[in-house]
Amino acid sequence: MSLPTYTASELATRFGLGLRGPDRTVDGVGTLADAGPAQLAFLANPRYRNQLANTRAGVVVVRADDAEGVAGTALIARDPYVAFARIAALFERKPSHAPGIHPTAFVDPAAIVDPAASIGPHASIGARSRVHAGAVIGPGCVIGEDCEVGEDCELQARVTLLTRVRLGKRVRILPGAVLGAAGFGLAMDAGHWINVPQLGGVVIGDDCEIGANTTIDRGALGDTVLEEDVRLDNQIQIGHNVHIGAHTAMAGCSAVAGSARIGRYCLIGGGAGILGHLEVCDRVVVTAMSLVTHAIRQPGEYSSGTPLMDNRSWRKSAARFKQLDRIARRSPDGGKDYE
Repeated sequence: MSLPTYTASELATRFGLGLRGPDRTVDGVGTLADAGPAQLAFLANPRYRNQLANTRAGVVVVRADDAEGVAGTALIARDPYVAFARIAALFERKPSHAPGIHPTAFVDPAAIVDPAASIGPHASIGARSRVHAGAVIGPGCVIGEDCEVGEDCELQARVTLLTRVRLGKRVRILPGAVLGAAGFGLAMDAGHWINVPQLGGVVIGDDCEIGANTTIDRGALGDTVLEEDVRLDNQIQIGHNVHIGAHTAMAGCSAVAGSARIGRYCLIGGGAGILGHLEVCDRVVVTAMSLVTHAIRQPGEYSSGTPLMDNRSWRKSAARFKQLDRIARRSPDGGKDYE
């Protein structure tokens, strides 16, 4: 397969960018450090500005105030990272998927599969489930009973939709993700746990992306909900009856306990945790490894935890943590400001 090529002027016109310098042909993308004369790079983070002088990239996407530092051709963008993402998509090689059902796939007689969908090898589709036109069900995927896969969805490989999972349009799910497993609902009875039936489902809005090995539990009574354009990284746990607002993104290994509600346009850092039954308002940033233990009602950036330090210093600090209450009570106000 031959690589596509574009001129800098074509890219400028297509994506509404400014052009400074000679018109050049581009056949790929790369970093400032590694790109060659026929490739395009970008500068979004100021810490890499010193690489502009030595880059071999033929074309660089920059902000207007960095254009003078580009020795070759500059494409000028308000947000170079966004512009680069759109340009890089032109060079992405995507596998083709012929419509139809692979001979090794199993489709329950009570399921409905649109003829324009693609069902891969060893996939399984359960009773009363429906797969719409343009959807791609990759090898080894399992779609249980009473599920719906919307138009142009992509389940890449070994994705499991257990039961009562509804995907909107253009949802992309990476390998190993599990949606619709039973939530962690338990009740103690005479010294033994009994499972609380998880009778709800999972609803995923249009244009969501769910990372590899991420798990989203179905609701106990109502549904677990992701609104449109939610982006989940790999190895995330979403508990039952969680509601995540549109355009929120969560980084890897973060976790949300049951019945929490997260607003729109939130950013949740890697390894962060949100306790159950809490509400996080719109446009909140939770930094990596933070633990949210109470509701957040004002937009802004929130952090918790002890910063990394050498082990000897940490041990000293940890010993002093235990003394904080005693020290506070020795203060002039008796520690009232700390209670």
